[in-house]
Amino acid sequence: LANYVTDRKETIGVIAKGCDSRNIVTHIIENKIKREQLVIIGVPCKGMIDKHKITSMFEGEIEQVTEQNGNVIIKGKGFEETVKKNDILQQNCSVCIHRNPVIYDELVADLVEEQKDVDQYEDVRKIEAMPSEEKWNYFDDLLSTCIRCYACRNACPLCYCPTCFVDESTPQWVGKSDDSIDTRTFHFLRAYHCAGRCTDCGACERACPVGINMRMFTRKLEKDCFEQYGWEAGLSLDERPPLDTFRPEDPNDFIK
Repeated sequence: LANYVTDRKETIGVIAKGCDSRNIVTHIIENKIKREQLVIIGVPCKGMIDKHKITSMFEGEIEQVTEQNGNVIIKGKGFEETVKKNDILQQNCSVCIHRNPVIYDELVADLVEEQKDVDQYEDVRKIEAMPSEEKWNYFDDLLSTCIRCYACRNACPLCYCPTCFVDESTPQWVGKSDDSIDTRTFHFLRAYHCAGRCTDCGACERACPVGINMRMFTRKLEKDCFEQYGWEAGLSLDERPPLDTFRPEDPNDFIK
């Protein structure tokens, strides 16, 4: 819902989970809306179910999904199965350490306990450890099914440029064909535009119709911002993001 608050003139209400509230904070910092225009209804969250995981488990049409005592009951024509909710959470929810909204005016439920001892970047370290050629092949395979529908861009709360770089024609920055170079250029540039801003909300991944693990393009940037600058996007209205901040004590050991 954070997608719908930018450039509004009126006062509006918005419901926000932890990641949504962090995206809203980013919008306020980037002057896309003023804090006083928003009435934020905070919703503590224990994680969202991954629809891709559920649909891949069954051949028939799913007619009903209910949650009960940490389990999810999935029903359809000719089948009924109970699975643990933690087994079918979205991957970003599995490693989320900010489940409670960071900013709100009203809270609809008690705050939930935050996850501790979560290895947030295990997936990133595995890719970092790969040789260069293996990394190239990994991302090449990752993008092999991309159909350039731009659903990831359209769903992302941070992609709000009036004209996206892929839509520019004078000059044309990237072609719109399904050529692999154009596809890579789009995804890598979009990821860079989210550097220091991405909250790992998973909207891009949820929107992808072919199931690409979109978060792999932003997770490394998120990890670097945290390790080099101690920065996590969208946690405070009083702190500026690393790309528009200079501090003499910033470490320089990452500069090669």
